[in-house]
Amino acid sequence: MADLSNFDPNSVSLVSNNIFGLPTTEEDASLILLPIPWEVTVSYCHGTARGPEQICKASLQIDLLDPDVKEGWRKGFYMRDPDKHMLLRSDYLRKEAELYLKFLTEGGDISENEFLKKTLVDVNKGTDLMNEWVYNQTKAVLEQGKMVGLVGGDHSTPLGYIKALAEEKGEFGILQIDAHCDLRNGYEGFQYSHASIMYNVLNEVPQVSKIVQLGIRDYCEEELQYIQDHPERVNTFFDRDIKHRQYEGATWASICDEIVAQLPQQVYISFDIDGLDPKLCPHTGTPVPGGYDCEQIYYLFKKLLASGRKLIGFDLSEVSSAHEEWDANVGARVLFKLCNLMVHPGNK
Repeated sequence: MADLSNFDPNSVSLVSNNIFGLPTTEEDASLILLPIPWEVTVSYCHGTARGPEQICKASLQIDLLDPDVKEGWRKGFYMRDPDKHMLLRSDYLRKEAELYLKFLTEGGDISENEFLKKTLVDVNKGTDLMNEWVYNQTKAVLEQGKMVGLVGGDHSTPLGYIKALAEEKGEFGILQIDAHCDLRNGYEGFQYSHASIMYNVLNEVPQVSKIVQLGIRDYCEEELQYIQDHPERVNTFFDRDIKHRQYEGATWASICDEIVAQLPQQVYISFDIDGLDPKLCPHTGTPVPGGYDCEQIYYLFKKLLASGRKLIGFDLSEVSSAHEEWDANVGARVLFKLCNLMVHPGNK
């Protein structure tokens, strides 16, 4: 562990320190945060590739007292620097993908355009390489006996980590906070689209026995049919249904108990920031009216740990840095909560 005897958690955060202003080194940290600067297949707003960098900057403004996990930071949180080569590759492939998407949305026939057919191949190969890189990076950290949190980037980024975690931990479930199901098969021709992450997880990671989705309010018929056809592996708490139940008197506490009851013993949290009310993330990739306040989700997490279930990992995605610092500010606070949950005394 790091020597924190001279560190004052009540003082100003130094920019020379790491995430949340902590003087932790990677060697001393129990939780390693892996930033993935990637947003190649986003289909609406951009800015998530530089989200991790802005989250780290905003994190210096966070007070280190979490009333649910006091002095959790003493366990050591460390965020690596974003990989510059990956960011450059994301920027390049994003430009290619934009040309492809523009042609597609204007009614073009890709089969008749040799240049764009090559573009599709390039993008799919690029995302495949990203998945492999994430797998190798996270696997190496897990083999050291450390915990991992992934910080995107768009929501396509955690697949490699989920695969590495499955090899390490065996069977587990995913609690997905999201406005979207992300159950599309190769959305827009991109095999590893941000809109296909959970479809790919269910088809490529058999150790994931259940995905429980919360906040869902923007989805297509194909995804609804998938949910109906796979009730043993997908349980979706649609935002509209939950709100209607609350209007009629159901408590958030009772609904949270229902959500937690659907999850197996080991749980991974996949937190797409657009699962929150868009007042908290107005510049995320695909904002949707509805969603939740942070404290509602934190209460659910508290219920999760109180049930005796174990949190084994998490990702935070779709935090945009495109326009202003508000999104990164909220993202940094969500990240701090997720980090503290991982080192919670009850998470044994």
